[in-house]
Amino acid sequence: MPDNEVTPEPIRFFGTRWVERGPGYWLRRVGVSTGALAAAGAGTLLMRLGVQGVLVSRAGPLVDALLVVAVAVCTCGAAIRTWSLFDRGRAALTGWMADDRTVGPMLVIGCVGMLVAYLLRSLIEAPGEGERRVRYERAVAARARRRTPVAAGGRRKRR
Repeated sequence: MPDNEVTPEPIRFFGTRWVERGPGYWLRRVGVSTGALAAAGAGTLLMRLGVQGVLVSRAGPLVDALLVVAVAVCTCGAAIRTWSLFDRGRAALTGWMADDRTVGPMLVIGCVGMLVAYLLRSLIEAPGEGERRVRYERAVAARARRRTPVAAGGRRKRR
């Protein structure tokens, strides 16, 4: 490919085949969806074991309720952040949601929500494909505009 051509950004597990949805694209989407489902199941099992461990300790109903609420909020937050990341890109994340160090603990606790969002997105398209496709098509259109000859009448005069 010549240096002046627009190159698409690769997506994990898909490379650059997402552009024309080339060979193996659909098979990879099925594999990614299956892997995300299996990982979400394993994460659910681990979270259940962790929550059950706290419930067995009989710390009290307040601690039990706070734990369940914390896990639910972290799961929903991780799912929303992951979906937004794949749908609109990192630039759409604002405030504390944009800082990976800040949301790290939330993503660990809410890993099931993150994996479910990844699973649902992979059923629609390769995760991150929509946002990257928009950027790629804009770059291709800009490249095409730069390559078009100047309108009839020659070059424009500078003022």
